[in-house]
Amino acid sequence: MGDRQQRLTGRANELAGKARSAAKKATRWSAAEENGRRPGAPPVLCVHAARKLAACYAIMRKWSPTMSETSASKWKYAGVRVVHSNELDINTPQTPGMNRAAAITHARAGAEKLWAGTVVIHPKAKTGAHHHGPVESVIYVVSGKARMRWGDKLEFVAEAGPGDFIYVPPFVPHQEINASDTEPLSCVLCRSGQQPVVVNLDIPVVEKPEEVHWVDNIHPAPKS
Repeated sequence: MGDRQQRLTGRANELAGKARSAAKKATRWSAAEENGRRPGAPPVLCVHAARKLAACYAIMRKWSPTMSETSASKWKYAGVRVVHSNELDINTPQTPGMNRAAAITHARAGAEKLWAGTVVIHPKAKTGAHHHGPVESVIYVVSGKARMRWGDKLEFVAEAGPGDFIYVPPFVPHQEINASDTEPLSCVLCRSGQQPVVVNLDIPVVEKPEEVHWVDNIHPAPKS
């Protein structure tokens, strides 16, 4: 449904409400007059307003779709969107050693607050140190072995395999690495913004990063 139709429908509903309200006032005035009271405006004004509003409402309803038509039209073209594997868009910013393909974008699916696609990292390939500004990222590993380093000196490291998720918070310096020398690393990537924000960092890097394990009440520390 276009903007004009939306405005017409909204205005029509507003006028309908005013028409019903005016008609109720006229009815109350008539009843009060019969009982010897004269509250509010004369009934002729209330009736005139009710008739005028009702006429406007009828005209606008004539030129705007019914509620069922409006809903059907809206959800038909602004509802669920399926992007098939052969419809991914490779015309998206690329990094040497990686192949990205966009699936969910504003242009392709109408998304406003997120971006999703695939990335394949070549064997032995890795990015430089960088962060993504205020953007949050989630990486799902489809196949291969991912190694993530992060920190002010990339002093922390963790690895992920098929079925694992990786969360990268905003502004965190990090590096993505394919931990395999022979197999590609295939992932699904989701970002909390449409723009591919990448801030490259020139920072000192420690030679032996500290391996970090997520430990809480359901994830025990690994055995030595």
